[in-house]
Amino acid sequence: MTDPNPQRLDRAGGEFIAYHKRSGTTPAVVFCPGFNSDMTGIKATALEAHCAAENRAFVRFDYFGHGQSSGDMIDGTIGRWADDAITVIDQLTEGPVILVGSSMGGWIMLLAALARPDRIAGLVGIAPAPDFTRRLWDNASEDVRHALRTDGVYRRPSQYSDEPYAFTMTLIEDGNTRTLLDRPPIPIQCPVRILHGMVDPDVPWQLSLELVDALASSDVEVTFVKSGDHRLSTESDIDLLTATVASLLARPDLNR
Repeated sequence: MTDPNPQRLDRAGGEFIAYHKRSGTTPAVVFCPGFNSDMTGIKATALEAHCAAENRAFVRFDYFGHGQSSGDMIDGTIGRWADDAITVIDQLTEGPVILVGSSMGGWIMLLAALARPDRIAGLVGIAPAPDFTRRLWDNASEDVRHALRTDGVYRRPSQYSDEPYAFTMTLIEDGNTRTLLDRPPIPIQCPVRILHGMVDPDVPWQLSLELVDALASSDVEVTFVKSGDHRLSTESDIDLLTATVASLLARPDLNR
C-alpha cells in the first residue's frame, strides 16, 4: 500500500527512512512494525488517530527495505532495522518516548530501549517476537537448513501476503547475535505492557511469559486475548491497544 506524501529521513549511502510524524505533547509514541509489514497497517494508523485526538506527538515509519523506505528487504537484518528505530528516536523525537512494537517490532523496540534507556518512558508489545531468528533456525527442517546454507535464503509461504516471506542466512546469523531471552535479566526498567492473542499461530503466547520473566522491570503487565490471532487487528483489539497506550500516557510520572 502506498502511503501518500511520507517524509524522508536521509541515511548514509543514499538510503532513506520513509515516515509520518505529527508534533504534540510528550511522551511521543513511536510505532515499530513487524517483519514484512509497514507503517500503513491499521494498528499504526489507529494509534496515529488516537494521538492526533490527544495532541500527542507520534511517529510511524518503515524499516530499510520495507514499505516506502529505500533498500531491498532481503538485504535487511535485525541490527539494521533496530538502528532504523534508534535513528528515528534520535532524529525525529524529543524528550521521553513510548515505543509500540508489533511482532518483530517488539524485538526491535526492546533493542532500541536498551540502546536509549534514558529516552524510553514505556514499552507496549503486541505479540512481541524477540529472538525469532533463533526459533526459526531451531525449528527448521533439514531441507530448510540446507536451502539456507546453500542458497542463503529460504522463501516461506505466508498467510499475510501473496508473496512468500524471504528469510536469509544473514538475517538469522545477525539476529542470533542479538538475542535477549537467553541472557536475562534484560536491563529494561521502564513500564512494559504486552498484548497477546492466545490463538496466535506465529508467536506462541507463552513467549510473552518468558519475556515477563526475563525483564528486569517490576512494572510489567500482560493482557491475553483468548480468541485473538497474531495480528490483533479487530475493532476490539484496536480499542484494547489504544486504551493500553492511553493508560501509560496518562501516568503523571511519564508526563514531563
